[in-house]
Amino acid sequence: MLTYNTQLKPLPLPEYGRNIQNMVDYCLTIPDRDERTRCAYSILSAMSTLFPELKSASSEYNHKLWDHLMIMSGFQLDIDFPCEVINQEHLYSRPEPVAYTDGTIRFRHYGKIIEDMIAHACQMEPSEERDEFVRLIAYQMKKLMTGFNPEAADDRRIFNDLAVLSHGEFRLDPETTKLRAIIEPAKPSAKKKKRK
Repeated sequence: MLTYNTQLKPLPLPEYGRNIQNMVDYCLTIPDRDERTRCAYSILSAMSTLFPELKSASSEYNHKLWDHLMIMSGFQLDIDFPCEVINQEHLYSRPEPVAYTDGTIRFRHYGKIIEDMIAHACQMEPSEERDEFVRLIAYQMKKLMTGFNPEAADDRRIFNDLAVLSHGEFRLDPETTKLRAIIEPAKPSAKKKKRK
């Protein structure tokens, strides 16, 4: 009767195949430690021939192969490893959770960076440089609003949003301050060029 792979035990790392796994299983049965170590080196050599394009990565690639050999042995292989190999506790360890800044973005279409820039401008001393910085922020807000909703990208709305985000510190007058018009890129025509 034939034996199918579905009837055999599952492979921990199927990319190496059943033959390499059988070699690792045989290596675990060798009683002599030196002989087992030599066998492990020959298995590692066979593993490296499966992916020759990764061989040039040198020690990092070899370290990865030793880790894979340890995983394939079920963390039972007892030999003299040339490097520190992975242990079972670190295999399934999760990274520490990332601490995100709490706080919401008031206007999502402007993004967090615009809010940070406005907060930075609020901390600056009143000067021409700060006024120019605020105008550049307003212009960037207009560009972002044009991408989000072109019909709503008028100066009055931008200046109102700027006042809201700065808690009333920056109130630009649309009569005296004009933002450059945003030119939308031309949409490609649907007509196809005729080939000659």
